[in-house]
Amino acid sequence: MARDTAQAAVALGGGHGLFATLSALRRLKDDLTIDDLTAVVTVADNGGSSGRLRGEFGVLPPGDLRMALAALCGDDEWGRTWADVIQHRFAGQGEMNGHVIGNLLIVGLWELMGDHVRALDWVGRLLGAHGRVLPMATTPMDITARVRGADPAEPAAVSVVRGQVEVATTAGQIESVALVPEDPQACAEAVEAILAAEWVVLGPGSWFSSVIPHLMVPGLRRALAETEARLVVVLNLEAQAGETTGFGPADHLAALFEHAPDLTVHAVVVDASSLVGDREQLETVVSHRGARLVVDDIAVPGEPRHDPDRLAAAFRRIVDEG
Repeated sequence: MARDTAQAAVALGGGHGLFATLSALRRLKDDLTIDDLTAVVTVADNGGSSGRLRGEFGVLPPGDLRMALAALCGDDEWGRTWADVIQHRFAGQGEMNGHVIGNLLIVGLWELMGDHVRALDWVGRLLGAHGRVLPMATTPMDITARVRGADPAEPAAVSVVRGQVEVATTAGQIESVALVPEDPQACAEAVEAILAAEWVVLGPGSWFSSVIPHLMVPGLRRALAETEARLVVVLNLEAQAGETTGFGPADHLAALFEHAPDLTVHAVVVDASSLVGDREQLETVVSHRGARLVVDDIAVPGEPRHDPDRLAAAFRRIVDEG
């Protein structure tokens, strides 16, 4: 049955994967398919400009929040200009080298206002963002991973690595991830958004360091269990070197369910070109969870990245079909 009213959507993730999802969902907001859009963003980054600001000021890492805000900027001159401004990274040889304007703006407003959510809302107002950006938690945290074979000399040995950068670039095979502390305080506004939504989108993105961590925050996990929203999982186009080396679509989905066995999924979206030799296995995993497999052309032709227009079209069909 086709929808007859606009609906609220929440997207969970971080980095370039969340940027792709938000760029697609923003198109649905622009055409009124959805009327309310919220991004809930991973905040465990410890590298680059974000890591430096986190270490110096003791704040949440702002980088993934900044990218989400940029994705929600409009396609008009105002939106394009501000997206470019907040994404601008300083060059040069001094202390500012590598810092990003948007990161500094966010941290400055955090210091001025003393409130993560209020400051991000003000940045969104400045940019004319077509949605709201929230951190997944308000507690500074790290990601840890149990990794098998991180030392090539001991391929069977299991060790623990700590830090988002270290997890994303490990040489071993990740078996599981966790957060430190184990029970970070979920952002209250993020919980409210999930409970009020009709749709929640999880992925794509760095699977163990940006996607699965949302399921490790107790408050978000409870909200996902209690909400009446339908959960859509968007799978990655390919394995990520280090983090998911050798993974196919079914492996990504299996890892998700290993960390959240009780997760209820409405639909799983995968690019048609990713299914070479793996479709039957993926269909089995999806059907066992009572979900629907949506196979579509959602990648930029010839490139390993999601096409916002194609992904938006896939989302629109899912929403219309309910």
